[in-house]
Amino acid sequence: MTETDLPNGPLTGIRVIDLTRILAGPICTMNLGDMGAEIIKIERPGKGDDTRDWGPPFVEGQAAYFLCANRSKKSVTLDLKNEQGKDILRQLIAKSDVVVDNFKTGTMEKWGFTEEWFKDQAPHVVQCQITGYGDKGPKAGLPGYDFILQAESGLMSITGNIDCGPAKYGVAIVDVCTGQNAAMCILAALNARHTTGKGQRIELSLFNTSLAMLVNIGSSYLANGERPGRFGNAHASIVPYRDFSTKDGDIVIAVGNDTQFSRLAEALGHPEWATDEDFRTNAQRVENRVALELYINEGLARKSADEWIKSFEADGIPCSKINAADEAIECAQAQAHDMVVELDHPTIGSLRMLGVPYTFSETPAKAGQAPPLLGADTEDVLSELLNIDAEKLAELRIKNII
Repeated sequence: MTETDLPNGPLTGIRVIDLTRILAGPICTMNLGDMGAEIIKIERPGKGDDTRDWGPPFVEGQAAYFLCANRSKKSVTLDLKNEQGKDILRQLIAKSDVVVDNFKTGTMEKWGFTEEWFKDQAPHVVQCQITGYGDKGPKAGLPGYDFILQAESGLMSITGNIDCGPAKYGVAIVDVCTGQNAAMCILAALNARHTTGKGQRIELSLFNTSLAMLVNIGSSYLANGERPGRFGNAHASIVPYRDFSTKDGDIVIAVGNDTQFSRLAEALGHPEWATDEDFRTNAQRVENRVALELYINEGLARKSADEWIKSFEADGIPCSKINAADEAIECAQAQAHDMVVELDHPTIGSLRMLGVPYTFSETPAKAGQAPPLLGADTEDVLSELLNIDAEKLAELRIKNII
């Protein structure tokens, strides 16, 4: 069975108006598109999503950054500062199921898309708004940037080596998690619509998401009142759980329970560690982490990284090489799960992209069409959904409304 013969995705029949740009919103809508929803991405005429210019690298003029979060979508250009443009948007929203935006707080309302408008004109539509800080508190209405939120939320303070300064995550992780949260909330609201028959408003902020991302570290602070610190690649509450040096390179070991620790001790030739009062339980290992980690490093120095990984995996001890990104993307495990896909792009040709990280047994998710060229679907969408004829489309284009 070819990909085009696959059954429809679980969100087939759902139409989403995507008013987002950069990363959090596009990540949300791309996930919905991969699950079968029709995503209509509204972009500024002549400019489009800011990330279309975020490079290098570029592939045949297309920014890799834009490509990463905008497949499975149609692109419609529309000037939302023009009243005719806003009127077209009103018609599109009324014919859709979901609208997602990440404008500054109050922008949609300023354009007339108020709570009352939705109740009167589009009561079935699920509205999802992603902002930096929401509409409450001293920072209400301020724009949000992933890097700023990583610093402000405390995430940077717990990331990085103990003896060095704070470090940001290697990707815009607050944006990514906010986008995933948004997709999850939209699915919940669509499910609720089956019962109520009505859409509802969803609000997410980068700030709230970044605080929630503190998870166990936040819980630890709330439990003991102590300011969390940095542990580098180690774990605040589990030992051994970090990177270690071998004869020819570094590996990571993640021992999650006492049974795994007993196996590790046996593999390293020191089964007595498992009954030593300093190391027998995880709490004792945390208390005596410096001594234990020194012993482990001494044991690992006898063999190569590959030898230890082969031995540890056979014994059920969680471990890994520290792969570079290219090694991970090209590895056999990624290939087995189709985590690299090829899509046909109108100017690039065969475009390699990261694949869909989840599966459905009956209604498969899949990477749909390649990320669209700016405005590529404008005429088709407006003619099919709003019955705007060719003459009117030409007039709108002359006026730079589309």
